[in-house]
Amino acid sequence: MDNDKENQQKARARKAANREPFQFKIPGRYQLLLVTLFCIGLITITYSTDLLTTPLSRTADYLVAPFQNGISKIGRWFVTQDQLHENIKDLQAQNQELREENDALAIENNSLQQEKYELQELRKLYALDQQYPSYEKTGARVIAKDTGNWYHSFIIDKGTADDLDIDMNVLSGSGLVGRIVDIGEHWARVEAIIDDDSNVSATVLSTKDNMIVSGDLTLYESGLIAFSRLTDADQNVTAGDKVVTSNVSDKYLPGILIGYISEITNDANDLTRSGTLTPAVDFAHLDTVLVIRALKQTAP
Repeated sequence: MDNDKENQQKARARKAANREPFQFKIPGRYQLLLVTLFCIGLITITYSTDLLTTPLSRTADYLVAPFQNGISKIGRWFVTQDQLHENIKDLQAQNQELREENDALAIENNSLQQEKYELQELRKLYALDQQYPSYEKTGARVIAKDTGNWYHSFIIDKGTADDLDIDMNVLSGSGLVGRIVDIGEHWARVEAIIDDDSNVSATVLSTKDNMIVSGDLTLYESGLIAFSRLTDADQNVTAGDKVVTSNVSDKYLPGILIGYISEITNDANDLTRSGTLTPAVDFAHLDTVLVIRALKQTAP
């Protein structure tokens, strides 16, 4: 009997051990009802009080606002970069337009400067032409020169096709440049009076005393040319007197201005005088010249 009771107790104990624990379960319809009531309660509290909105707004201020600010800054940065890129493109286009306009203006300005320079040269040639109205002349442009600083020998752009000939006199500035010594159909070589091989029979305009004007490239470094054999027994010739080509010159037409006496001294023979004169032409800057279409007439 005792064993049977003991066995029954052990069986009940094993049955109790194998039994599932108690679980509290709420039916699904009641769960839905509770959730609905909870939502309605939250809605009511939200609309009637700030009990929930204030903590949420503060939480948003701390969490959401910085994020929004960061996103906003990034957006503004992209917008700024895009605008900057567009501005750079616009500035580059404007810069290119300005460069093209500047180039066009530079070309136009150079053209106007050239025209102005040519007009000034033509005015000088016209004024020079008016000083010797009795001679027929033609204008020519210097197109080449020999080596050196001075235009002691140079080429002009007219020749026999323009009715020019050897020994025709060449003018520029305020007076005599030289004469043609070689010629072609469309070119001519001019030897200037400052050349070492040049000698010009000249006369002092105020006294009619004759002299010889000789070229000297070394002396022209000082802007002067030499004269000699001045027959001035009474010593009437002084610095500043005009010197022109003489009537007895075999190559040069008479009365063409050569220059002005700058210094004069007595020769050792006490019969003649020598010195230097300042030429009427700037032989460092020659661009255009006048050629007299006439030759000095000499006896056979």
